[in-house]
Amino acid sequence: MKVEFAPLSVPLQRRLQTASVVQWIFSFLGLAQCCTAAFIALFFTRFWLVSTLYAAWWLIDREKPSKGGRRIHILRNCIVWRYMRDYFPITLMKTAELDPRQNYVVGFHPHGVLAAGAFLNFCTEASGFSMLFPGITPHLMMLSLWFRIPFFRDYVMSGGLIPSDKESASYVLQKPGGGNLLAIIVGGAQEALDARPGSFTLLLKNRKGFVRLAIQHGTPLVPAFSFGENDVFDQVKNPKGSWLRRIQHQLQKIMGISLPLFHARGIFQYSFGLIPYRRPICTVVGKPIPVQKKHRPSEEEVDQVHQKYLNELSNLFEKHKAKYNVPEDSHLEFI
Repeated sequence: MKVEFAPLSVPLQRRLQTASVVQWIFSFLGLAQCCTAAFIALFFTRFWLVSTLYAAWWLIDREKPSKGGRRIHILRNCIVWRYMRDYFPITLMKTAELDPRQNYVVGFHPHGVLAAGAFLNFCTEASGFSMLFPGITPHLMMLSLWFRIPFFRDYVMSGGLIPSDKESASYVLQKPGGGNLLAIIVGGAQEALDARPGSFTLLLKNRKGFVRLAIQHGTPLVPAFSFGENDVFDQVKNPKGSWLRRIQHQLQKIMGISLPLFHARGIFQYSFGLIPYRRPICTVVGKPIPVQKKHRPSEEEVDQVHQKYLNELSNLFEKHKAKYNVPEDSHLEFI
């Protein structure tokens, strides 16, 4: 006998979707601090052995993040990510096939405030990455700072996140047999300070490290633009030269992370809070740009490939912007 379950009511679906987004925000804004506090606090309780054993494991396993991490498919396929997907909603779109016999470097733009599109599309299966790109294993780069936090490091590795350093990138791109995708949010934390609705400013003009990396490994470059990424949060005005922007830059230099003062809606009201607006995000993955392998490329060679990448990214944006209600007179600005 086949058992059928009644569909969830719309109000219940909305509550579950909102709860999933709250969980995602908390995991990056609060879970790291909670993990650190728990690790230290356990030493002063009768459960001190837990932290002691974990410290020993941490020492043994310290190289794992830079060796491709440790993804856990059960967590990548967790239903909570599907609720998060439906909250905005978030979708993933491909414009060309990716050959699973090759490795790829994907430049993701823009960063947004919390990189919702990058996380959900590359660190979970909610948007169907494996079905869109069969035979491809995604790895998303994240600030190395987060991999120094006990317990939290294992959580972020479970989704396929790896540290944003050359060693970690090279390990992925040197894997024999191909089928690996290294996603880099090129604008990084600094670009988050310009993330606000209607903004198409990308910190990319002088960011060429990812291009040099692709040339050194002979890995095709793939541009990806996430429409709506900047629209889900408002941000306190912080124009360049303002006191707030100067403070944010100083804190970034000290801590390595930016601190955008963002706000949107609340859980039970829509006027103010830290919950993102329900606005669609669509990440469009462009076609690969072939790159000739050279161990020590010249500045001129890097500049040529970089300019080709900028052109392809601009073409990708212009071709698809009308589908996502971007004004015709809006264009990408590279700074």
